[in-house]
Amino acid sequence: MKQPTALLLLAFAGNALATPLIEPLQLISDHTLPTAQLQAQILAAKRYDSFWNTGDEALAKQALASDFTDMTLPAGRIQGIRGALQASKTFRQAVPDLRCEVAQMIVTGDRVVAHLRFSGHFTGRFQGKQGKGEPINFIATDIYQIKQGSITSNWHIEDNLTLLQQLGIVKM
Repeated sequence: MKQPTALLLLAFAGNALATPLIEPLQLISDHTLPTAQLQAQILAAKRYDSFWNTGDEALAKQALASDFTDMTLPAGRIQGIRGALQASKTFRQAVPDLRCEVAQMIVTGDRVVAHLRFSGHFTGRFQGKQGKGEPINFIATDIYQIKQGSITSNWHIEDNLTLLQQLGIVKM
């Protein structure tokens, strides 16, 4: 009798320690999708967006397929999961308090579109420049292709001009 109780407590403790998933401010979904597919796609997108919000690599590994492809891979970034993990680490070194908000999430077919807002303070280093606490606030949009509950491809665009201006790298 004690064993099931102990297992239940361990399961509960494990969930309590897990990183909470980010919730979109607005969720728009195609209600013609089978419920299981819709829920799996939302879960994968929330995990990946929560990874960007927290830096928790376990969330990226849960969200991304083993053959994940970044369809808009920036120059110098490694393709696949390793590239996403490295990009997060690099950016978090520059902006340690980085936060990601999901303004809206749109789910249809095998795609999820996430409109994101990143914010924080530039207190680390980026491209040889030392931050002095400058506020960072810029937007990005991701289009995830999801198969069997994992993100297989991502098309990503962000407002790099605003970001680079805020970092003091580009002057206008």
